[in-house]
This record gives sequence, C-alpha cells and structure tokens, in this order.
Amino acid sequence: MSRSRPTQAGRTGPRQLRPSAKALPVQAREHNRSLVLQSLYRDGARSRADLARLTGLTRVTISDLVADLLTAGLVTELGPRTDAGARVGKPATLLGFEPDASHIVTLDLSDERKFHGAVLDLSGNVKARAQRPREGRRGADATALAADLAGELVAAARRPVLGVGVGTPGVVDHAGGRVLDAPNLGWRDHRLAQAITDAVQRPVHVTNDADAAALAEHTFGGVDDTATLVIRSAAGVGAGLLLHGVLVQGERFAAGEIGHVVVEEDGIPCACGLTGCLETVLSVPLLRARLEGRDEAGRTAILTEAGHRLGDALAPVISVLDLGTVVLAAPPDLFDGPLREAAVHRLRKRVMPVLAEALDVRLSRLGEDGVLLGASALVLSAELGVS
Repeated sequence: MSRSRPTQAGRTGPRQLRPSAKALPVQAREHNRSLVLQSLYRDGARSRADLARLTGLTRVTISDLVADLLTAGLVTELGPRTDAGARVGKPATLLGFEPDASHIVTLDLSDERKFHGAVLDLSGNVKARAQRPREGRRGADATALAADLAGELVAAARRPVLGVGVGTPGVVDHAGGRVLDAPNLGWRDHRLAQAITDAVQRPVHVTNDADAAALAEHTFGGVDDTATLVIRSAAGVGAGLLLHGVLVQGERFAAGEIGHVVVEEDGIPCACGLTGCLETVLSVPLLRARLEGRDEAGRTAILTEAGHRLGDALAPVISVLDLGTVVLAAPPDLFDGPLREAAVHRLRKRVMPVLAEALDVRLSRLGEDGVLLGASALVLSAELGVS
C-alpha cells in the first residue's frame, strides 16, 4: 500500500488499516485527516465536537481538517443534530462521509476464463460492471487485456476515479505493485501497477486475490480487528491473513500460500511441482470435477474428505497464530454443509480445546464480489487512509 511505513532495505512494512491514534508532527496532517475520515466512514454521522472527543484532536484542528474535507467533497454537512440527547442551546451540525464523492475501478484477474471488473462508490456499492474473455492470454497479452478493461471502466465512471485496485493470482509486492510470480498468467517480476497506470493515468494498487478477499472481509464483511484467516478457493486456493488490523504479507510477500501445503502424499500433481497440495483437493474446478455424476452419498463422502484435508492444513496455523476467525470465501454449494462441518470436526481433534472452542469458521457473506470489494478497500486505504 502506498502509505505503508518505510522499513529497512527500502521495503515497506505493514500498517494498521484503520488509524486509531495521533501521529508524530511530520505525519500529523495526513494521518489526522485519515482519523477524521475513518471515524465518519465507520461510525456514521458525527459533529465536530464528537470528532474532537473521539480522535483526541483539538477543536481548532478538527475545524481545519473538516473544512479541507468539505472542499474535497469527501464530507458533507447533514444538518443540525435532532437526537433526544442533544444539549441545551444551538444544536451541533452533523457531518457525514460522502460515498459518491469519487468512484473506484476494480479488477479481479483470478478467473481462468474471464477478467472481471467493476466501478464502485466509496462504500462498496457497484455502479457498473464489465468483463473480458481471457482466452488463454498470458504475459504481455494478459497485461494488455487487464489494462483495456480498466480503461473501459474508468471511462464508465460517473465521478472522479480515486484509483484502480487489482486482485490477481500470484505472489505480489503491494508497495511496488509488482507481481513477483504468477505462473498461470505468465508474469514474473512484472510491474503490473505501472503498466495499468500508463494506460489509464490513475493511481493503481495491486494485491494477491486472497489478500483482496481478506481486505474485503475487514472493510465490508464485518470482520473486526481480531486474528483472522480468509481462505479463498477459486481456480486456486490461497489465504489472506489479518492480525489485529494488519494485513500480513511475509518476508517474501507469500504469506497465506496454504494451497501449496501437501495434505495427500499420494495425491495428484500440482502446478507448483509438488504432489497432493491442498489446492488439488480444494480448488473449485477440481472439486466440481470430482463431484460430477455422483449421487448424494458420493458427494457427501468427497466433500467430507476435502473438509478433513482442510482441517489438517489449518490445524498448525491456528495453533501457531491463535486465530479467532476463519472465513471461507468460496461457493456455498461446495463449502457450506459437509465440507465445513468436517473441517471443524477435524480441527477440534487436532488443536487444543481452548483454541477450537473459541474459533469461528464461517462462509463469507460477500458472494462472488469479494476480490472486487477487496481491491476497492486497498485503494481506500492507500489513497484516503480508511478501511
């Protein structure tokens, strides 16, 4: 993300997605502006006095920041407070976040058949959609297709475009917008953000599709700042990890590659070169192929076994990180029911009871738009400092 704090060797480190405290003077104005926006974005209408109390900033600072945000169109005055708890005297004017101040263009490149895109407002409401058949494109051809789709959506936006967010398979360096390795798309050390920026002349932010799913759950899916793992199953299987409001990328930007943990020593070969990876058991295309033509008993047996393998892969992760929530961003017809139940059952057998009893394993409520929503959350965080 473009506003991550600098660390050694020029890398950018993780930062909290939701600001919650005052910053040092050198960072103060940008950070404090985000504090005000964050409060209005998450908590709804507030008066200037409310904002001063909630953020710890002075009323003079709040007035200055609010004036700037009103001019930018990101905040609007809603009128006088009318609630019964208002104090005697002139009622305070309430302020609200303006979700239609700008639009965000988002791309989901994780489908093997099509690239999907959308225009969203700042609250995640979809305003327009478009898609392009991939038709096996790789390398420069795949980049050109993504850039062309982004250009179409930028032209379709009815408000100024705050930025473009992209969720893609592969190992991604958020800060540089580089895809370090995405074999299915033929990208290696590929500056995808720069290529799309050159085409659309807007800020572009790129993340792994599973990380995008995690960001979507954090911003739009009701996940709080507890330790959360979001597992996404589509053409492949990956995970996004949020630890107390920080999206964890790992030393080589590959945190969450749970799909390439071996769960069946005598399983089928995986695209990564290993055999019996979780992805060979749990990816949507392969799972549907195994279920095709099966009766109810056969389907239940296959889904139960897949759930057991998921539990096997999750158990050490939960034990090491003491996770509170696991969200399955996957088709409910496959993952809800026997598969989820088997995973939970296996976890209860393989981790300490104190960990298993408190763990919430649930399906995502965001449907098929998780990556698109997460890509918009990436832009919100990078460009406005809110999520």
